Amino acid sequence: MPRRPRIAVIMDENTSVDGTRYDMTKGYFIAVQRAGGLPFGIPYFGDMIDPVIEEFDGFLSVGGRFAFPDAWYQDGEASRSPFSERLEIEQALMQGFLDRNKPVLGICNGMQILAALTGCRLSPDVRSLGPDILDHDRRGALHPVSIQPGTILSRILDRPEIAVNTFHREAVVSLPPSVVASAHAEDGVIEAIEVPGKRFAIGVQWHQEAFAAQEHPGNRLFGAFVEAAGEPI
Repeated sequence: MPRRPRIAVIMDENTSVDGTRYDMTKGYFIAVQRAGGLPFGIPYFGDMIDPVIEEFDGFLSVGGRFAFPDAWYQDGEASRSPFSERLEIEQALMQGFLDRNKPVLGICNGMQILAALTGCRLSPDVRSLGPDILDHDRRGALHPVSIQPGTILSRILDRPEIAVNTFHREAVVSLPPSVVASAHAEDGVIEAIEVPGKRFAIGVQWHQEAFAAQEHPGNRLFGAFVEAAGEPI
């Protein structure tokens, strides 16, 4: 039997009166499993960083909402989200996978981390980008995004447009030449990025994992990610 790619999935966290626990929607694991991979949840321990980078074939950076460094934003802007120890571990993991040229897929918050690590800049509030900006923080509501022709994402999805379910406050607002904006919402907000110089480094603002158990065209993204993770470096 062929070896199935091992995918490291960074865990999110949830704090309540009962304390803080690792927390994750099943959709991420279902999406990887259905695409042919073996998903493993990764906690926040510094001594696990190097072994995870060494032993896993791909890294899935999932949704979340926590503070980023001020340097990641446009001049004079800062995060409005709470601190999480997740950032330090996730940043090191993602950078390690990128340095090894191992596949990275970023979902929502994960796209924003991928963007920052590859030289992009963020805005902490997508609504500040102009009066005609859509409400991008409506959980479950669908809106169309246009896929940029000729991009890796375009080849994966094989369609010019897809209906997505974004719920994010922050947004990518500037990119270096090495990063491509591969999808936009109707209001011009960047909804996907990719790094052509890497074997697979794609981020999307929408939550494709919500459709993991369905026959949805966007699930090709997970298929391409796992397929890339199964290729020899």
